[in-house]
Amino acid sequence: MYKKNYKDESPFIVSECDKTITEKASIVEQQRIHTTESQFSCLKCGKLFKLKQHLEKHERTHTGEKPFQCSECEKCFTQKACLVQHLRTHTGEKPFPCPECGKCFIQKSNLDIHLRTHTGEKPFPCPECGKCFIQKSNLDKHLRTHTGEKPFSCPECKKCFTEKSTLVKHQRTHQERSHFHVLNVRNVSLRNQLL
Repeated sequence: MYKKNYKDESPFIVSECDKTITEKASIVEQQRIHTTESQFSCLKCGKLFKLKQHLEKHERTHTGEKPFQCSECEKCFTQKACLVQHLRTHTGEKPFPCPECGKCFIQKSNLDIHLRTHTGEKPFPCPECGKCFIQKSNLDKHLRTHTGEKPFSCPECKKCFTEKSTLVKHQRTHQERSHFHVLNVRNVSLRNQLL
């Protein structure tokens, strides 16, 4: 499972991954990652987790608890990593530069997607027509052209759309009409007062 490391000041090396661990207590957690054993079970849905902290993160999906709050805008998050990432929107920090063109990103995952524009990699093929996409979300949108699915519905008129962005644009037409109607009512009211 683990062996004592006599070569440097770090006392333990996990044999499965050669990760060096300085605290004996951390070895148990690291070992659990390399086994199929899941000891922590969600009481709400029964999902199993190898590490207690992963269960705790998961449980927040049931409770809605968001214990990590942004000091700038008071937005709350379920995970500390999400807060750290969000804080970059306030600081402007973009710590993940593209080695090809220098463009910088807030998240490493966004850099990984961007790198595909340089390599030409499109790892998400459409099972219907074979067209390939850089991102899974783009494939998901494309699949709707085959299925006809329109999952985004306007709450005001019930018209449906394939993309959320199209729904948002559509909803503005209701706002514009409403604003136009208010202006019209005011003009009619003003005309009646003048007569």
